Formats: sequence, C-alpha cells, structure tokens
Amino acid sequence: MRENARVTSSYKGDYQELVDEISELLGAPATLENRNFELIAFGAYDSEGDLDPSALDPVRTRSILTRRSTSAVRHWFEGFGITRATGPVRIPRTPEAGVYRGRICLPVRHRGVVLGYVWLLDYEPGPTEQQLAAAMLVTARIGALLADEAQHGADLTRELRAVLTAEPGWPRDMAVAELRTALGVRADGPHTVVCVAPWPSADPDDTPSVRTLPGARALCAIPWGGGASHTLKAAGETGQSLVLLVSLRSTDTLTPAVTAATRLLERAAASGPSGGAGRPATGSARGGATGQAAGPEGGVGHTGPGSGGAAAQDGTAGRDGGPGRTAAGSPRGGAGGGGGVAAGIAAARTGLAELGTAWAEASAAARAALAEPRLGPVAQWAAIGPYRLLTALPSQAAHDPALHGLLSPAHRELARTAEVYLDCAGQAGRTAAELGVHRQTLYYRLSRVEQLTGLDLDNGEDRLLLHMALKAARL
Repeated sequence: MRENARVTSSYKGDYQELVDEISELLGAPATLENRNFELIAFGAYDSEGDLDPSALDPVRTRSILTRRSTSAVRHWFEGFGITRATGPVRIPRTPEAGVYRGRICLPVRHRGVVLGYVWLLDYEPGPTEQQLAAAMLVTARIGALLADEAQHGADLTRELRAVLTAEPGWPRDMAVAELRTALGVRADGPHTVVCVAPWPSADPDDTPSVRTLPGARALCAIPWGGGASHTLKAAGETGQSLVLLVSLRSTDTLTPAVTAATRLLERAAASGPSGGAGRPATGSARGGATGQAAGPEGGVGHTGPGSGGAAAQDGTAGRDGGPGRTAAGSPRGGAGGGGGVAAGIAAARTGLAELGTAWAEASAAARAALAEPRLGPVAQWAAIGPYRLLTALPSQAAHDPALHGLLSPAHRELARTAEVYLDCAGQAGRTAAELGVHRQTLYYRLSRVEQLTGLDLDNGEDRLLLHMALKAARL
C-alpha cells in the first residue's frame, strides 16, 4: 500500500513526513535542504513551545522564504565540516554572520555520499544523545529517498531526451509511450515544456535536480538547435539547451513553469561567464547594442563620426541610457539581445501526445526572448506575437534579397530606424520620439531605406515584407 502511494504522489509529501518525524523526536522544528542548500521541507513552529518564531535569524528566515541559501552562507556552514561528518554537528551562534541562534546539523547520507542536511535551531537544554541517534536513523531513510528520487529522475531524463531527439512519426510515438509508462498516472495530467537556452554548461554535474523545481517531472540537456529548434551555429554559437517537463494544476495556469524557469535562469547566471547578462551582446539590425556611431546616412542633425553626439544618433545615449549599453540593457536590442540565457514556455496541454509540439513552442519562445529582450527573460509561447510564425521559418528566410544592402553593418542605423518605424505602425511622430531624432532626420532615413531596398513604404505588402525580414534577421 505504501509503495502504491509513493508511485502516485510526489516525493515532497514523503520528505515532509520524515522531517515532521524528526521534529517530533527532538521537540524542535527541523528543516531539510539538499546538498546545494535548497530547501526541500520544513517543520511547523509551535507558538506554545519553547522556540519563539520572532527569534528566527536572517539566515533561517531567508532559507524558508526563498527556499535557498546564498553561496556565502553555504561556504560558511561547510567550513564546520558538515560535508564530511557522519553524525550531528553543532554550529555556534555568530551574530556578525547573521546566525543569531546556534544550529545542529544532521548530515543526510546514502552509501557514504552526503545528499543533504537536516537543520535544527539549538536550544537549552537541547536534545539528548539518544534523541539525536534516533533522528540520525530517520536521516538515513531520507538519504535513501533522495537517492531513489535521483535515480528515478535520471531514468526520466533518458526517456525525455529520447522523445525530444526522435524523428516525428512512429519513433517519437514509441519514445512518448515509454515516458508515459515511467510517469504513470501523472502522464495524463496537464503539462507544459520549458526550454532554457543556451545552457552555460555541458557538465552533467551542473544539471539541476528536478526536486528543486516546482512541478518538475523530467529534465535533460540536449544540443541547442536539436529537434525542433534552429541551431545557433548559424550565428556562430554552439551549446546546450536545458529542457524541463512540468506538471501543472490545470491548463489555465503556467505559474509552476514560470517559477521553475526563473530558478533555472538564476542557476545559469551563477554558472559561469557564459551565463547571465554579463555575456557580450552580438550585433544587431538596429545597432543599439554596439555603441558605434551612425553611418553617413544620419541625415539632418547627424553630428558625424567621432563627435559628441554620435552615441545619441545610434540610440545608445539620450533617452535610452548612456553610451555603450548592451542589447540586454536596451529596449531596442538586437539579435541575441538577451546577451546570455533566456527561457521559453510552451502552451499547456493535457497528456503527452503533443510533447513534440510543446518542445517546438518552448524552444521558439526561448529564441524569441534572445532576439527581443522585451519578451524575456522568460517568454511564453502565447505572448511572443509574430515570432510564433517567424521562428517556424527556415533560417535562410531572413536573407531576402531586398534587404541585403540594408542589413549590412554600414547601414545598421537605417535598419534600426525602419524597424522602429514599422513597430510604431508607421506613425512618424511616435517613431521620431522613440529614436530621439527630428522628423526631418526620420524622413531622410526612410527615403534611404527605400533607395537601398527598392521597397515602397507606402505599400502595405512591401512594409510587411520589410517588417518580417527585419524581425527574422534577429533570429
């Protein structure tokens, strides 16, 4: 009966029961964290007991509220030898470190490997040795559960990867059937797919655990560009994408997926120089990412290369901010404008039959967020507008012959002007205000766009072609 219950329920309830058991044994509330100091479960406080909730220190409060600790806190506690300990470790109060109450750490191990920690606030007279010994027996059960979940997650990782890399048709149908069998009854509920790309590490040890992500059922890393996604090699980049299968409460809310995507982005930002907004942005059609002066097409009011107004001409100063801003910090960033990592979330579906389509949507949304920073860093498929169509086009579609000259580096500012003009529905006043230029400058630039492309900006189809090609160039 117990085994059947575990198949149809999440591990979270099992961890909570074991933490509550330790809290009852020791007469003090306990918390369980994994070895990365991410909160798994915590015991409730008894307002009539000896422990006053108001005595909680900042470290414990942050752990409970944010479900994680900072790296500084982690290193500080690890300095007391908890990673090597096989029994309880007492840690003294250190107010200057934000630790106002002493701690008792019970290492959680399985087959000699530390998998997590149970934490208690120390108090007088404190638990007896017999009580601590009984609690350590419970931590052994927690360790076995953590190891079992890790193994289960690894199996699902292989099966999810098989689905995403299988060819459409019967190979994918077979892979989906195997994943459905592994998930059991959970396979028939509402799901979505999250894609985080490019993932900054190919090291399997850097892949997060599904246990730390809300609603997560399976997670795997695959080459960015595999399956339904376009490859980054076209932009001179290679890498991995991280794909997550998330269970939802209903098809009406994507909240668990958004939360999971946000946590993965935080993890990516802390993983190294290739993650986070610190990554250099690539060049763009709009040119706001480069900090270079406008070309000779600057028109009326152009101050010329090397002058003090050059930055304002290409949109990297004035109302958009100071010189040298990257695309990640600019509302008009260019291709790869996220400057690092973005996440895409597919539409919600019931069951796994359309998992391949969901993966295509999630990867497309991630591409859109990388191309257009205002959509990210977490973009939902339903909210990326024209990029739903543009991401489905082959990469060569962006290279329409009419735009060959306009998309050259020498005419970057003209391309940016054209895109802003079309984004503003052809309204000259709005466009000039957005660019921070005089209307006469705008009209001059638009006439140059028409000369370079042979397109008529008074013709609806020509404007549609230009707009689509400029957006597609970002991808």
